Amino acid sequence: MTALIILLCVLLIAIVLVQIGKVTELTAQIKGEREVLRDNSKWNGWLSLGFMVVFLVSVCISAWEYKNEMMGYGPHKAASAHGGALDDMFHITLVLTGIVFVICHIALFWFAYKYRWQEGRKAQFIAHDNRLELIWTAVPAVVMTILVVRGLNAWNTVMADINPNEDYIEIEATGQQFNWIIRYPGPDGKLGTRNFKLTTANNQLGMDFTDPKTWDDVIPGQELYLPVGKKVRVRITAKDVLHNFYLPHFRVKMDAVPGMPTYFIFTPVKTTAEYRNELRKYEDFNKPSDPADPTGPKRWEKFEYELACAELCGKGHYSMKRILKVVSQEEFDAWYKTQESFYLTQIRDKEDDPNKGKVLDMEVRQRAQEFSDNMKKAVESANPADKTLTLNHINFESGSATLTANSRYELDNLVTGLNAYSGITIEVAGHTDNSGDPSANLALSGARAAAVVKYLTDRGISAGRLRPKGYGDTRPLVANDTEENRAKNRRTEFTILGTSNPL
Repeated sequence: MTALIILLCVLLIAIVLVQIGKVTELTAQIKGEREVLRDNSKWNGWLSLGFMVVFLVSVCISAWEYKNEMMGYGPHKAASAHGGALDDMFHITLVLTGIVFVICHIALFWFAYKYRWQEGRKAQFIAHDNRLELIWTAVPAVVMTILVVRGLNAWNTVMADINPNEDYIEIEATGQQFNWIIRYPGPDGKLGTRNFKLTTANNQLGMDFTDPKTWDDVIPGQELYLPVGKKVRVRITAKDVLHNFYLPHFRVKMDAVPGMPTYFIFTPVKTTAEYRNELRKYEDFNKPSDPADPTGPKRWEKFEYELACAELCGKGHYSMKRILKVVSQEEFDAWYKTQESFYLTQIRDKEDDPNKGKVLDMEVRQRAQEFSDNMKKAVESANPADKTLTLNHINFESGSATLTANSRYELDNLVTGLNAYSGITIEVAGHTDNSGDPSANLALSGARAAAVVKYLTDRGISAGRLRPKGYGDTRPLVANDTEENRAKNRRTEFTILGTSNPL
């Protein structure tokens, strides 16, 4: 129905235009061609002036109405250190081009009025005017030079690379259809290397896990965090098609080109909470975020910084939006501590792990710290349940009491703990699953507990502080119904039996 109405409107307009043409032709025949031409010229001149006024007034009203969006005023102020410089550059450009725009359109419509057709008027031909040539060559050249120089200065400011001695954080943003993969460095502060040839279903970035810098790299969830007041260097790349890394509130916009890494540097100067608080001053942001729920949260309460793709990259382009939270350094550190290494959680000991079977230096450090924290808690706790700790990384050769070479890292941590708390006595307990003969399991668990005790005594721990005990399959942690559960039941534990002078 709508299409039919539109079609009828078009036909009616065409008929009206045809009729106007016929009326004009008939009027010209009645009044005379020159008289009609004179009337048309007069009306066209006045209509040009009228259109000029309406047009320029409309432009001014629109500019005032949308000044916040156009100029970065009000609720659209920049939230980065360099954002003000970019906004100033656009302000100057817009003002200068606006002046030229107004002058040109006034001249355009004024000349249309002034030099309308009049009987007896002849056009004046001017072959050349040096002064006029100089004006319209020099003035634009000076203006363009000002714009280019200022723009170049702004570009050099925001694109100046990081000084190695600066305090900054570097992240990596990789665009793909249809998501941003963001990678943070681990505690070492350095992003590991990548090689596209290493890309797999589990390793979408092609991270090189033979590089120790890669082991602690973090790939967080959908919500991203950055600390306020700290310089951020973003490596930008793409896996498939052209994308665009766009943070509008921070005036950050850079193409993500496959095979051609780029970067952008910026410093957030307003936390998400601070920006929300500023938005409270504006009427539009005090409206409900959901019009269907007038009592719900306001727009300013729901505001979030956004990461988007500003390049149409396919049908799923809309789904590339990510939430970015700018928080205090303390809040960022707290969030960062909850993030786990991508390598250790997703790749470690899997088929595509190039370090399978090896104990990494970072694992040794992590295990030592975890063991120290757990043992301190066990010594100081009054809860009997806290007194028993599982030695998760002690392993034996299959069906024997021979310790594997990698078990020494865990046992050395136990040696360190026993030396630190010289007054404690512990029971070393061996456990098995329910596979095989129960009496054989009992004997094997006892032999394994004794092997652990021997390792400790060989390194100076008094045998009087150690009580080896085998429990076989009598104390399972979980049901022995799957291989995974049976592996949990095959374990070595120690229990603090007594504490005297724990320090």
